[in-house]
Amino acid sequence: MYKTRSQFFTPQLFSTRRPSSSFYTAIFSLCFAATLSFSVQAEQVTAAIAANFAGTMKQLKPLFKQQSGHSLVTSFASSGTLFAQIHNGAPFDVFLSADKQRPRQLIKEGLAIADSSFIYATGKLVLWSSQPTLIDPEGNVLRTGHWQQQGIRHIAIANPKTAPYGRAAMQTLQTLQLLDVTKPYRVTGQNIAQTFQFIASGNAQLGFIAHTQLLALPKNERGSYWPVPKEMHSPIQQMAVMLNRGHDNSAAGDFLKFLKSPQAKAIIRAEGYY
Repeated sequence: MYKTRSQFFTPQLFSTRRPSSSFYTAIFSLCFAATLSFSVQAEQVTAAIAANFAGTMKQLKPLFKQQSGHSLVTSFASSGTLFAQIHNGAPFDVFLSADKQRPRQLIKEGLAIADSSFIYATGKLVLWSSQPTLIDPEGNVLRTGHWQQQGIRHIAIANPKTAPYGRAAMQTLQTLQLLDVTKPYRVTGQNIAQTFQFIASGNAQLGFIAHTQLLALPKNERGSYWPVPKEMHSPIQQMAVMLNRGHDNSAAGDFLKFLKSPQAKAIIRAEGYY
């Protein structure tokens, strides 16, 4: 439990006489003790975080620092890449995955704390183009099949083997019965952040990204997009878990508690998650 770091000294009665040097010494001692207490209690937590959550974490990080005093060190990559790094002994305290499978696997393998896991966000998938008129509100651009005539040479998705948003994109194409016909057009990003860059740069004319990435753009730069109905793919339930290294780190526990707080949840929803 995070402890209060400061004590307030409130004298009951003030004399009109000038305070003695011993009074100032006492005040200084109290202030020094409070400062020392703060520095001892403030700790550092190192978090492995799925790439899609980078923008949201940018909003959450200063609030966590303000409320707890703890420092948060973040590392962003695809969930699969972070999972592999954890297996190889990377010094992370907590893991914020973009799926449920990998945290559960870490628990099963004894690398994470069993009763610490919870869903911190549920992602939304969108089909996006930086071109303002390429994608219609119903996503029919995919169904026409006349991609070359529309100037579409590449369709970007995140690696479905390591990125849950990439897996959801593949499931969407399968639901639309477009898995085979889109194969020659598909280009794969290492994670959802690289996939976004493919589309933003114009190297891919359209592709599947996280809704939160779209909301991070100014409105006049959002191009055109289609919110993929959630029925077209498995839910992108993003799970957090404490790793063994974070078990005795109070900052790690405080960070996971913070993610469950009403303030954090409100920010997560505003950033484009269910």
